Amino acid sequence: MPRWAVLILDMLLCLCAFFVAYAVSKDVYYGHEVEINKTVDLVILLSMQFVWFWLFHTYSGILRYSTFVDVVRIIVAVMANMVSLYAVHIIARSADMLVFLPVGILFYGVFAFVFLFVVRLFIKTFYDAFVISSGKKVPVVVYGTKSAGVSIAKMLKSNSDSRFQLVGFVDDEQKHYDKRIFGRQIFSLQDMDGAIMSLKRKRVKAVVLSPFKMKHLDASVLTMLIDNGIKVLIVPAMEQWKEGDAIDDIDIERNMRNIQIEDLLNRKPIEIEKEHLRQQLSGEVVMVTGAAGSIGSEISRQVASYAPKLLVLVDNAETPMHNLRLELTEKFPALQFACYIADVRSQERMDFVFRNTRPAYVYHAAAYKHVPMMEEFPSECIKDNVMGTKNVADCAVRYGVRSFVMVSTDKAVNPTNVMGASKRVCEIYVQSLSKKLSASGDAAATKFITTRFGNVLGSNGSVIPLFKKQIENGGPVTVTHPDIIRYFMTIPEACQLVLEAGTMGKGGEIFIFDMGQPVRIADLAEKMIRLAGLHPGRDIEVRYTGLRPGEKLYEELLNVKETTKPTYHEKIMIANVREYVYDDVKEKIDSLISEAMANEDYNVVRIMKEIVPEYVSQNSKYEALDAEVKR
Repeated sequence: MPRWAVLILDMLLCLCAFFVAYAVSKDVYYGHEVEINKTVDLVILLSMQFVWFWLFHTYSGILRYSTFVDVVRIIVAVMANMVSLYAVHIIARSADMLVFLPVGILFYGVFAFVFLFVVRLFIKTFYDAFVISSGKKVPVVVYGTKSAGVSIAKMLKSNSDSRFQLVGFVDDEQKHYDKRIFGRQIFSLQDMDGAIMSLKRKRVKAVVLSPFKMKHLDASVLTMLIDNGIKVLIVPAMEQWKEGDAIDDIDIERNMRNIQIEDLLNRKPIEIEKEHLRQQLSGEVVMVTGAAGSIGSEISRQVASYAPKLLVLVDNAETPMHNLRLELTEKFPALQFACYIADVRSQERMDFVFRNTRPAYVYHAAAYKHVPMMEEFPSECIKDNVMGTKNVADCAVRYGVRSFVMVSTDKAVNPTNVMGASKRVCEIYVQSLSKKLSASGDAAATKFITTRFGNVLGSNGSVIPLFKKQIENGGPVTVTHPDIIRYFMTIPEACQLVLEAGTMGKGGEIFIFDMGQPVRIADLAEKMIRLAGLHPGRDIEVRYTGLRPGEKLYEELLNVKETTKPTYHEKIMIANVREYVYDDVKEKIDSLISEAMANEDYNVVRIMKEIVPEYVSQNSKYEALDAEVKR
């Protein structure tokens, strides 16, 4: 209703209140005719009430969203009019005129408020009961009974365009059991089985919760809900809603997101102290190689937030680099950054980039990473991973880089494939180079730091996007082995720890990250199928395809002969690893690169096995070389 219509309605209600009050006050308290001019009283009352309604804007609220604030405005406007009317009565009486009966003014105030309040309550109740609840709606409950949960419930109740119908609340606390909010029951999750049964009786299809609640929710609760066919929907943070959206205009379904597989991995959020990172990176030239990749792009985003003097982005992938440039331009308009289409395998090109930018800090994330693919092309793997790392590391020394942080992998521990072995060779090279520089006594020498972690969720080519695509296509979801397990970490978490390790490194360390508990890939596949609202085995088949070349059932973050020592961050440890002499390593690595340039794959793998004695091929055509190297 437009505001003028609400104002007219309110004035009509006040007119009714006047006649009722007039009749009651005469019959109850006087019992005889009182000589007053009813017409004059009515004109004065309505005129003054109109003024007070206008002053307090009682007509500006949307009736179906009437709140306590609207009720208070009505009370104040009516009481102000009562005081005004009594003042008129006193003035008129001093002139021997009878205008208004005091008891009539009192009755008018009571009836006016009751009529105004009841009409609003009726409209609000009618709208909630018939308009919002009409049609087919999905029964949902809200998780949480505090301010955030109540706010979400209000939106669900008031949005006529939503396909959701609020049927209740769920909460962790037993004290709320069987209480009600907005007339809807609260179910306590202290008795999880009982709560699930109650939700099923109510035919609840989804649980809606806030991002804050999501952060502090036990993943086992989420898993229980998902396993029982109840979806979990997360409302975005308020700052993500478009500025100016009114509550009744918010498209609830558009703003909600389904729970992600990352939320079900029982991982506590990793927190780092950002101030010392800001002190290190602010106002400095920072380079990221492989900047357009999954890890490199996230490192770039996080570095950008610390206001470097210049952010140098290096990658040979044109389209992803273009997309990253557009993103950074939009998100960080004040950021100074330079993009270089460059291949780390080109010594000349890397020298050109370093010479023109003179970085103080380098994060080296450029690498080939897919195990089966690199098992087919060992020479290309060495060219990119080993020769590329050597080129960037040598340039870092040549141009006085303060700190060089290399991103490695858990597959470098006891490697069973070409990719893992190549990354271990990279670790050996930068660590031995760091040792040589340290022995030279040059305090300004580049510090070389290695970070080693497992799989990252959602990275390019990882199982998460693959499973999503397979589920969208109706299956089957392919898993190599029913017992295969992997460590997982989110991309932002991994990159936070890479930056953190870069600040604590003194040179030569290999930092490993606490990856939490390993996850069975088969369990991961089944959870993702359930997240899609489907049933594993019935709607989507899980098919086992056998281990791929070079793949092993589990990954390790440390060699069995290695030990660790803690750092000030509980999630980061330092590995005590075997040390190598740079001159010996360089000679063998040069030979390795030479064979790779000649595309001699078998010779490449043979030399890698000599450099990395623990490298034993598995499910690979290169297994025959293991016995040969031992001889």
